[in-house]
Amino acid sequence: MTQTPYYVTAQEAAEMLQVRVETIYAYVSRGLLRSEPGSGKQRARLYRVEDVQRLQEKKSYRQDPSSAATGAMHWGMPVLKSALTLISENGVYYRGENVVQLALSESIERVASLLWHGESGPGERFLLENTLPVATYLQQLHQLAQSTQALQRLSIALTLASADDIAAYDLDPSLEQSTQIGARILYLMASVLTQAPQNNLALATMLQRRWCPEDERTTRLFNAALILCADHELNASSFVAHVVASAQSSLYQVVIAGLATLQGFRHGGVTWLVERFLQEVEAPQQANTVITARLKRGEQIPAFGHKLYPSGDPRAIFLLDLLKQMYPDASSLQCSLAIIETMSQLTGKLPTLDFALVTMAQTLELPPDSALALFALGRSVGWIAHALEQYADGQLIRPRAQYTGLLPDSSAIQKY
Repeated sequence: MTQTPYYVTAQEAAEMLQVRVETIYAYVSRGLLRSEPGSGKQRARLYRVEDVQRLQEKKSYRQDPSSAATGAMHWGMPVLKSALTLISENGVYYRGENVVQLALSESIERVASLLWHGESGPGERFLLENTLPVATYLQQLHQLAQSTQALQRLSIALTLASADDIAAYDLDPSLEQSTQIGARILYLMASVLTQAPQNNLALATMLQRRWCPEDERTTRLFNAALILCADHELNASSFVAHVVASAQSSLYQVVIAGLATLQGFRHGGVTWLVERFLQEVEAPQQANTVITARLKRGEQIPAFGHKLYPSGDPRAIFLLDLLKQMYPDASSLQCSLAIIETMSQLTGKLPTLDFALVTMAQTLELPPDSALALFALGRSVGWIAHALEQYADGQLIRPRAQYTGLLPDSSAIQKY
């Protein structure tokens, strides 16, 4: 098993940071490095590589401040303040609440209230005061080609609705009004995915009744998946949500921009790559052969290995555990589990939430595009939360670029 070493010795840490070993001990006492007892007779202390790398970044930024902004855009130092989601070695937390515990005990509606306003809602579902003409939107969408992807239909429906929901243009909404606008967006999206306007049902129930009408157990799975997808700090689409909201666009435009970003193959669009990959593994015993062939061709195995989770994505672990409890004999699940085991043995990489979502969709025999559709519906909760946070901040996000192109001819420069 070839795994990246996530711990180094004091001497190795000192060499990485170009300091004396005594300085490493000082960093530990100041809380800048975490150490753990090693194995063996000596039990020498070991130090987390991620902590050492973080100190390396800080050191390089002090030596070259101009590189700080560039590095921050690529899994580097934090660039925005947010009170929504914490990603730590112990898990993912929405406003201090562990996402796995929320997925076990709460509804997606309550989690939306938690992310939007820092408190759980009073009921199990949103009670809409004003509804949109959803049936009209569905009729217009019905005329589209059958090959239209789910997220494209969602974007079109949101564009139509944005013209009708005038309240959404108030960018200083009250708590109640922002909840109503957010709820209308979520129910519209769920109605498009299920092709039926049903504002009186919980979101997970809407999905269950359309996609798995004979298996009410799936309501629990849909609800958990939506919660696990709801937010993930400043991923690409959530960062876009901040930028769009900072320009004072409405919540509809924020979600539409999020959907456009989510479809990228380095974001939620990786679910399409996972679906294609899983088609190659028709039985558990084929996992090793397919994976080995791909690796030898220099091809990546999609949705394995996450920079933030060297020990495994806790969201994927939880969702896969739920599937194993509920559908232990499902052939699709067995294939996915064989892939996970093989990848762990060959590369040390573990699955991300994207892989778990596709496994869930195939285990439940959901319609095409369902994994990404679930991702989009759940993540819309987070996009709305980020937008509300940005509205409250009131600042325009407008970074500067470091120009690397051709310089103008000095003789051609004119001053005005």
